[in-house]
Amino acid sequence: MSISPFMTPDQSRRRRDASRRRRRRRRALTAGVFAAVIVGALVVMALAKSHTRSESAAASTHATKPGQLVTPHLSQSGLPLSKPALPLAGIAAPQLDPVHTTFQTPPRAGLLFNVSTGQVLWQRNPYRRVRIASLTKMMTALLTVRAAPPDAPVLVTRQAVEAAGSKVGVLPLGRHVRLETMLYGLLLPSGNDAAMALAQHVAGTARRFVARMNAEAAKLGMGCTRYSSPSGYVNEGNYSCAADLAVLAHVDLEQPRIASIVRTYTAVLPFPIQGGKLYLYNNNPLLIYGYPGVTGLKTGFTDAAGKCLVATAERHGVRIGVVLLNSPDPALQARHLLNAAFEDIYHQAPVPEPPVPAGV
Repeated sequence: MSISPFMTPDQSRRRRDASRRRRRRRRALTAGVFAAVIVGALVVMALAKSHTRSESAAASTHATKPGQLVTPHLSQSGLPLSKPALPLAGIAAPQLDPVHTTFQTPPRAGLLFNVSTGQVLWQRNPYRRVRIASLTKMMTALLTVRAAPPDAPVLVTRQAVEAAGSKVGVLPLGRHVRLETMLYGLLLPSGNDAAMALAQHVAGTARRFVARMNAEAAKLGMGCTRYSSPSGYVNEGNYSCAADLAVLAHVDLEQPRIASIVRTYTAVLPFPIQGGKLYLYNNNPLLIYGYPGVTGLKTGFTDAAGKCLVATAERHGVRIGVVLLNSPDPALQARHLLNAAFEDIYHQAPVPEPPVPAGV
């Protein structure tokens, strides 16, 4: 019996049914894969959006509406955050600033404010976290004066002598130096060696001192700030923002010992070296060039941070501060902003002042 090469009607129908089932299975599989891809994409987008929100919330205090802030509950080092020691009125609402000025090359971040009341007069990225270099020493000075008296003997350790960057430079290894002399060395020439010696004197080790720095930042409500060294020479993990530094400037100037030092241009102090005296000079350009009414406060510079300045001045009882972070010309920009505050906002007569060279 021969087998026909042609299918019977029944065989053809079965083959068509099988073919339709295969096509349905393929369509169902394709639809399932497509749906899985869509769901996966949606999940990835949702996670990315959530991560962005988390980063934004962790980055700094920020505004949702003009004058309305979302305040983090923890500091940058993970500690409970208190209310700012100086409430800044008008922060994060630049359209309400009474001083309106622009710079051809502006600082990366900055703030002009009344040191007594906290009124913000001008601002640029006030909550942007940036490197702050030796502005770190504003906190080092604060913890030092709160912890130790002026006459305390500070041991000059090898770690202090070997500190990198700017130095007092003549600290005698193994000798003791009067604490107040070391504080001048910290704040006038911005000595990293003085910062290390003071940190070790106050807390035993630099690591424990940095822990105190971060704890104090949280107590002062400095939500942008994290410290990683007593000096700020190492930029990694060491940052703040203009708003926090304005608060710290207010607190520093409430300490008479700090306020007296930072308004000093030059100092001659007893010191255990040949000749018995230490000569120190302040590197604040407003002090160097005699800006009228200048009262402080601190400079900073590293390649990563750029030129930084917290400057304060007082005229006729009005105390004004300016914070400039990564500024191309902090001296000229600070002078311009301070003059705008005194003359345009507080209606004081202009005061003759010597010229400041560009670029300092």
